[in-house]
Amino acid sequence: MEVTFLGTSSAVPSKYRNHPSIALKAFGEIMLFDCGEGTQRQLANVKISPMKIDKIFITHLHGDHILGLPGLIQSMGFRGRDSQNPLHIYGPVGLEKVKESIFNMGHFTIDFPVIMHEINNSGDEISIIFENDDYIVECIKTHHNVVNLSYSIYEKKKPRFLREKAIELGVKPGPDFGKLHNGHSIEIDGKIIKSEEVLGPPRSGSKIVYSGDTIPCEEMIKLAKNATVLIHEATYKNLDFDKALNNFHSTASQSAGIAKEANVDLLILTHISTRYTNIDDLKEEALNIFENTKVAYDFRTLEI
Repeated sequence: MEVTFLGTSSAVPSKYRNHPSIALKAFGEIMLFDCGEGTQRQLANVKISPMKIDKIFITHLHGDHILGLPGLIQSMGFRGRDSQNPLHIYGPVGLEKVKESIFNMGHFTIDFPVIMHEINNSGDEISIIFENDDYIVECIKTHHNVVNLSYSIYEKKKPRFLREKAIELGVKPGPDFGKLHNGHSIEIDGKIIKSEEVLGPPRSGSKIVYSGDTIPCEEMIKLAKNATVLIHEATYKNLDFDKALNNFHSTASQSAGIAKEANVDLLILTHISTRYTNIDDLKEEALNIFENTKVAYDFRTLEI
């Protein structure tokens, strides 16, 4: 799994920080989390083709998190994306209105489906919004001044295949190994061999969590519990705590507090206000509470 930060600013972009967007390469796919203005140019800088993006997860409908969608979708159309390659966009209720606005903006042709998945998560429980054999995407409603969805993507990791044990039971290397590893039973000389006989204990896969914009809340701790990586907004320093509170954002130290409570392995701070030129101050504030903290910057890439 590879995370690339395409934009790490809040509200307005700066010379060094673009509007929010994160690209995740995993499971043979490329997914986006948020799509701020200028995202497609950031993709070009890191040589990620928009044509390979099939899913976009939007945290909330503030402009700095969605205004990259019109240009990105139009560019996909210019490049010849067709009906066999739909684009799925997940986010809060209101996405259909965003789509309607995009499709009435200027003159262009789109020959591929753009499918909006509006998530009506009104409670404080975690919801599964996508699942396949490889991973699960979950979300929970957190606390901003508009509806904000925080997301987690969790790798389904198979138990280790006990090769020597399988051979002892008479299984020959080949397709039967794969069947057993995928949970199926097989028959050899009239004897049924069950998958659990040749599989190790359950294993936890990697879990990446992205906050979007939110004040610290129990819902965020619940979603981020035992995550491999928590990517959390840190719009303000402690000095500007009142601004963070009034604007429903988090300080760096508050984000670190969430990471500590949730027992995550790594915290990455993002969504940094352009008012700050010394980013080390935010990092130091977080490090005082949670020692494994990094600060995101545009084009930073992390292998998970």
